[in-house]
Amino acid sequence: MMLVEQTTVLAGALPVTEFKRHLRLGTGFSDEGLQDAVLESFLRAAMAAIEARTGKVLIERDFSWTLTRWQAVDHQVFPVAPVIALLPIRLINADDVVSDVPEGRCRLIPDGHRPMIVSSGAALPSIPKHGTVEVQFRAGYADNWGGLPADLAQAVLLLASHYYEYRHETGLGDGCMPFGVTALLQRYKPVRLTAGGQR
Repeated sequence: MMLVEQTTVLAGALPVTEFKRHLRLGTGFSDEGLQDAVLESFLRAAMAAIEARTGKVLIERDFSWTLTRWQAVDHQVFPVAPVIALLPIRLINADDVVSDVPEGRCRLIPDGHRPMIVSSGAALPSIPKHGTVEVQFRAGYADNWGGLPADLAQAVLLLASHYYEYRHETGLGDGCMPFGVTALLQRYKPVRLTAGGQR
């Protein structure tokens, strides 16, 4: 499986001004925008870390997802959530010949944790031998910062602040995430399915 971002979060969608207020940085100075690029990098790093931890996409963007086989004959769970649109699906054979899956052959089942592609018929399209299927889709909670759930937005600011405050620290462990951030993310953690159900 390979998941690739086809679009990125534009700089204008990042809450640099809100982040400055959160950090209580001074305003009104001639060099006020000097740190904007640095602050943007911390915001992007915080968003990436939170998306990796939760499996949730914050700001909407398009993805390309390549598979060599389906999870089941009639359905496939997406690797991230929330998925808001199923875009073109392409079958690619061993000779790299591409064929488009007819629109309507597959459909999206939205879900906060486990969105799925399901077949509109008996089975999902057959993946060619030694070939792949390329699923294009759009995912994200909102197309702008203001549309994000408040707890996720706060988690990004807290984590970006943590990165900013400890930007010169080399002794922090891998995956270090403040308790306040992990508490805010608790309800967004991926749902694991076991023999006894969800946990």
